[in-house]
Amino acid sequence: MTIPYLKTKTMRITGIITIVVLQMLTLSFFASAQTKDLTLTLHLRGVYESKISLLALTISKTFKPIVEVPGIKDGETTKITIPKDKLPGEFVIRFDYKENESSTPYPSEKNIFAYQQDLELWVSPKYCNNGDSTRFQPDELENATFVKFSKENGRQKEKIGLLQNFLMNYDDAESKFYLQGIKEYEQRRDAYNQWLTARALEDKDLFVSNLYHFQYIPRIALRGSETDRIHSLIDHYFDGMDFKDPLLIKTAELNKWMDGYVNLYGQLSTTTALRDSLFPLAGKTAIEKAKQGHPLVYGWMVDYFFRGYESNGITAGMKILEPYTNDPNCLTSKRQEIERRLKGMETLVAGSIAPDISMKDPAGNLFELNKFKTSGKYLLLLFWSAGCSHCMETVDALYPWQQQPELKDSISVLAISLDETDTEIPAWEKKIKELGGWKHLRAAEGVRSKVAADYYVLATPVMVVLDPNTRKIIATPNTLNELLKVLQ
Repeated sequence: MTIPYLKTKTMRITGIITIVVLQMLTLSFFASAQTKDLTLTLHLRGVYESKISLLALTISKTFKPIVEVPGIKDGETTKITIPKDKLPGEFVIRFDYKENESSTPYPSEKNIFAYQQDLELWVSPKYCNNGDSTRFQPDELENATFVKFSKENGRQKEKIGLLQNFLMNYDDAESKFYLQGIKEYEQRRDAYNQWLTARALEDKDLFVSNLYHFQYIPRIALRGSETDRIHSLIDHYFDGMDFKDPLLIKTAELNKWMDGYVNLYGQLSTTTALRDSLFPLAGKTAIEKAKQGHPLVYGWMVDYFFRGYESNGITAGMKILEPYTNDPNCLTSKRQEIERRLKGMETLVAGSIAPDISMKDPAGNLFELNKFKTSGKYLLLLFWSAGCSHCMETVDALYPWQQQPELKDSISVLAISLDETDTEIPAWEKKIKELGGWKHLRAAEGVRSKVAADYYVLATPVMVVLDPNTRKIIATPNTLNELLKVLQ
């Protein structure tokens, strides 16, 4: 009886070793791609002074500051080091500039690419995206090549776009004229995609060539209905994409491109139930495609859908991620979070007893859920953050709704904040003054706190409806509409 256990344990250890080896190979790959830090030299002009920040792309596909240089005056030069572990990649240079000494700082941003070449930029923050006012050194390659490509790509796509718009709005889909138009469109589409491939090959030594793939034009069913066209785009969306290229994950464009794919499923989702069945299908299809490519891209794809399923409360989608977390070839950074969410889905179910909550309230008094008394028929636990826009939308809709006389005595609200930063905490303290009648707590360690772990909270908002007498879970609604159905 011990043999299967030993086999499973051995397989698990082997899987862990494989993951570590792949991660080491990944680090080795990017290290070999860039062996030294780069220097970004900035010559400021046209404003009184500016704080200059360099923002790098993070795993979650947002840009976060890695360097900040305050107080650079008009005519001065500053040098910023771009760490080699961030290369190659996309960056944002942010300027918080003053036009004169008494001005309020005003922001502007310029996106740049960096790979193997030191950069020198003469920049006027007010016109930082104007080629006449802001320029790189004459021999700069990455950004100059991308500007040149973008201009030519725009001209190429404009012609195809005009023809496509004509065909999609033409009133006789069976006429010879229309059929000839489709033939012409397909010829131009093929020619464009061939041009795109040739340009990517021509610029293969530059990081920006990895962005060309996102411009590929997939096949579309021009003779079908609107639904047929959407299905056609879905079926051919990944044509022309090379998931074996690990540098794809170093681009912000990958996230936007995948948003476009998911939005196609959104157009087919006429109901919430249909959405919750189509979005898991979207994830499985995309992940299976990426699975054939580089382990980094494969892992990135799992991370992408985890974030989407988590923020939208799509439990069926979360379940389709489970087999990928057990695949040692999948270099997901969300393995533990996915496992926690799946565990939470098994644990926090209707009829189970809610974990106890023991923590200090804002007045410094000990709060214990098991001793909390309320006369309402329901107790709603709301995990939220004042630094989360979706949470604020939920709170602003929930509070006036719950304060209605017929609901106020029926449902009590325990709002647990996961705010933890110096900007979030003051916003929370200000907001709760508007939310009288609710019981407020704040978990100082945010999503890393014990209460967040006990309730498997990875992102906010999260709602859990309890029976206040038995502390049994009644439901875990994802939206206010779902909450209303529970109460009814």
